Amino acid sequence: MDKNYKRTLVTCALPYANGPVHIGHLAGVYVPADIYVRYLRMRGEDVLYVCGSDEHGVPITIKAQKQGCTPQDIVDEYNKVIRDSFSGLGINFDIYSRTSSETHAATASEFFRKLYDEGKFIEKESEQYYDEEAGTFLADRYITGTCPKCGAEGAYGDQCEKCGSTLSPDELIDPKSSLSGSALVKKKTKHWYLPLDQYEKWLSEWILDGHKEWRSNVYGQCKSWIDGGLQPRAVSRDLDWGVPVPVEGAEGKVLYVWFDAPIGYISNTKELLPQSWEKWWKSQDTKLVHFIGKDNIVFHCIVFPSMLKAYGGYILPENVPANEFLNLEGDKISTSRNWAVWAHEYLKDFPGKEDVLRYVLTANAPETKDNDFSWKDFQARNNSELVAIFGNFVNRAIVLTHKYFGGKVPAVGELLDIDRETLAEIPVLRANMERYIEGYHFREALREAMNIARAGNKYISDTEPWKVAKTDMDRCATILNVSLQICASLAIAFEPFLPFSSEKLRKMLGVSIYAGTDHRLGEQETVNTYRDGEAAALHTCADECTASCGGVCLKWDMLGNAGLLPEGHQIGAAELLFAKIEDDAIQAQLDRLGVIRAEKEAVAAAEAAKVVAPQKDEVSFDDFGKMDIRTATVLEAERVPKTDKLLKLTIDTGIDTRTIVSGIAEYYAPEDMVGKQICILANLAPRKIRGIESKGMILMARQGDGEMRFITPQETLSNGAEIG
Repeated sequence: MDKNYKRTLVTCALPYANGPVHIGHLAGVYVPADIYVRYLRMRGEDVLYVCGSDEHGVPITIKAQKQGCTPQDIVDEYNKVIRDSFSGLGINFDIYSRTSSETHAATASEFFRKLYDEGKFIEKESEQYYDEEAGTFLADRYITGTCPKCGAEGAYGDQCEKCGSTLSPDELIDPKSSLSGSALVKKKTKHWYLPLDQYEKWLSEWILDGHKEWRSNVYGQCKSWIDGGLQPRAVSRDLDWGVPVPVEGAEGKVLYVWFDAPIGYISNTKELLPQSWEKWWKSQDTKLVHFIGKDNIVFHCIVFPSMLKAYGGYILPENVPANEFLNLEGDKISTSRNWAVWAHEYLKDFPGKEDVLRYVLTANAPETKDNDFSWKDFQARNNSELVAIFGNFVNRAIVLTHKYFGGKVPAVGELLDIDRETLAEIPVLRANMERYIEGYHFREALREAMNIARAGNKYISDTEPWKVAKTDMDRCATILNVSLQICASLAIAFEPFLPFSSEKLRKMLGVSIYAGTDHRLGEQETVNTYRDGEAAALHTCADECTASCGGVCLKWDMLGNAGLLPEGHQIGAAELLFAKIEDDAIQAQLDRLGVIRAEKEAVAAAEAAKVVAPQKDEVSFDDFGKMDIRTATVLEAERVPKTDKLLKLTIDTGIDTRTIVSGIAEYYAPEDMVGKQICILANLAPRKIRGIESKGMILMARQGDGEMRFITPQETLSNGAEIG
């Protein structure tokens, strides 16, 4: 930790409680934050880990309306789903609360009221859409109409989900209320705005001059917003779900969710530590770090800091390590069309493989650019890395120790070059890990941790203790002692990344690991704790340790030490650290996605077929009269050599037999063409195509999906019949 800080406050973006969390959320925010917190605690640093559900806003009210329930029913359901998903993946916050709590309502109200009383807001009256039948002003998402950009019906007042365009309600064609379906009127309404433009100079100095070390995506987005000129943002909305605006005459108005939600970090801390929360938010010796996705950069780097600055007395984030987006099988994750891997479903489909997902998401972390998750890569990383390298090494070391030394750590003898060189690698890898984690580069840190396992796997393969045991048991003892010391280092190195596997490994080795301070005790004085072989078993380790660790308690700073496990220490039986994932488990996931993708493509094709090309410029009757359109029959058809799209057609026009070259090979096979009656433009000037003279043009219709179809007579006509 930076020398001027005594403690670190880590917050994670509050997940929105209108649905479960998926792998994009995990990779972007929650897994990297958990790695960081676990690491700091193992280093003995005082850390508070805060999160909770974001439970206000229009999407929740819309979902409740569609399901015929209350918004509270929705957030209660998903608060539990999300909470259980995090716990199931080993992401254990000191507090996971919610913005619908009484503590949050009081905190957010007080925050607004102080800024209001001090004149920090701008009060504006504006005209907004009003539903007279429902008797309410409408948020943008409750307004639907025709998109002015693509013509799609059902576009929302803030976005068209068909073409992705950002909209305002005033841009919609024929806007209507999604509540009643009725037409809308404009009525005046009053709201309060945070004048971000007044904080522009300060933000420029604080971020652009003072935090050049921030990730380029974070710094760049902040610079773009500041350089473009900041505008006042409304902090209230006409809605009945949320924290009421605490001002007389503001009935029917709530705090806008973007203003409300980040205050949740403060209210959640206050809920856990009502007497001591201020030292975490107002002491300059506290380091504040926000873990978020890139879609929340502006709120956490510009809006929330401006709120804190306006209020006064609060610390500001030291870093905001926002990740980019994670795609799924090459396609953007979409909750609306179920194109996602949901955390709660993963835990059911892959029981006991929580760490596999943590490993793959970290290995593919979208730290500097969007990255992709694929099920085949998931399987390959598990089978070829976790199983074949990490698990294989640990299994061989422990099995051989039981075979030759009764499960007790053997005495170490004279070290050879291979022993010393292998052991010397680990402190270097540890230093790299520390540098990467403290710089928020968790993907690279994981790679270095796996390099420890690679070094161990190579060492035991090169030294072959199973062969050495036949002639030199002392040398075999040394090899297995070194191997077991590496196993102990792996238990330390992987604790931040793979807590379940680290716990399993500690149980096999019969050791504990330093877990840092535990703030879940609330206002009670926190204690230094160790984790033994069971995840829930925390104990305070004294000189005479009686826990299941047998007195061997590991700390981060021991990583790479040669004598972590003392001679004679009893280790447990070998268990498989990781299990191979078979093809059928992966195929089941791919099949599910295949159905979703097929449904999407079918809908897209149907929508595309409805799209009609715009009318071309008008032509005169004389212009049309010049075209000689006739019926004709295809006599012969063949592909034009060395082309993919061209067919050479010999046709009977009733006037003559001629050749037409047409680019229809991707729609029709030559054998399907013979005998087909078609329509042609007979008097089109001849031209050579691939050396073949083509006389005329076949008339075809292009659908919205791009498919081409012949214009054919409804009944068979004589060739050469004029059309007009």
